[in-house]
Amino acid sequence: MARSLNFRQIEAFRALMTTGTTTASAKMLNTTQPSISRLLSQIQSTSGLRLFELSHGRLNPTPEANKLYEAVQRHFLGIEKIEQTIALIRRSGTGFLRIGATPVLGMGLLPRIIPQFRRQYEGVDLSLHTIGSRQLKDGLLNGLYDVGLTTTSLYFSGDEFETQVLDEARAVCVMSKRHELATRRRIEAADFARNTLLTLESGDDLTDAWRGILAKHNVVPVSVIETTYSATICALAEAEMGIGVVSPYATAIMADRVHASSLMPAVPVKAFLLFPRNRVKSALAVAFGQMAKGYFAATDRRLKKPPAAVPKRAPAR
Repeated sequence: MARSLNFRQIEAFRALMTTGTTTASAKMLNTTQPSISRLLSQIQSTSGLRLFELSHGRLNPTPEANKLYEAVQRHFLGIEKIEQTIALIRRSGTGFLRIGATPVLGMGLLPRIIPQFRRQYEGVDLSLHTIGSRQLKDGLLNGLYDVGLTTTSLYFSGDEFETQVLDEARAVCVMSKRHELATRRRIEAADFARNTLLTLESGDDLTDAWRGILAKHNVVPVSVIETTYSATICALAEAEMGIGVVSPYATAIMADRVHASSLMPAVPVKAFLLFPRNRVKSALAVAFGQMAKGYFAATDRRLKKPPAAVPKRAPAR
């Protein structure tokens, strides 16, 4: 029974097949030419195959050598792939990031963060899912997503999640740019008594808060249209179906199609970053979270930056 080949013998065989000479093979493997010759002799003796023929001072591979080289190349390509994967994991985690986000952040925020993320981690594969809050919760707990983004805390207030606040803002009222209220900078609860309320279903932080305010002020809208997504509220507002209360993240998606005014009383809204506690955070998930925080911090600084002072004109002489 033939003995097994060792890795050093296979490495010497591959080097000779790649370079064509024992001298170049020795240089490739950082060894001596006699060492390469000895390893090649061993591999032929161990395998029982005639792998090379000497012709005019040059070793020419036999058909058996070419066939063996194909198998060896597949082996080394596999090793190179493993080494590349190790390097990627060492640099950025698993090399694959799965993000789940509720629609308003999936559509309004992710397209602004992903380009920066891709520039820094260009070899990383991404999976982006825009889903409802219940599905996001289940997906995070079942390992379908590494990190989550949402604007509601209802399903994520327990000990199952590490919840970080990405941003705090104020809700706005959206309407058609032709609506009579579009000339007003501020919309009050009483204005909804003469309009149809466009709203999300119960269970959303903002929706529940605003409906509570309307009830407190004894305001009953003309009618109510419920929907699942804030983007749909904006689309209905554009179509003059009523006025709606949404987060400013939603208006970022359709800023050119609807008018947005501030609300009185003000209703705070938050964007949350979510990590399931039943799984260890990957380096990629942490890096993505830092980029999301950086995006909001930069946006907040731009909004709060005081206007530049107008230079005083020199008095006329």
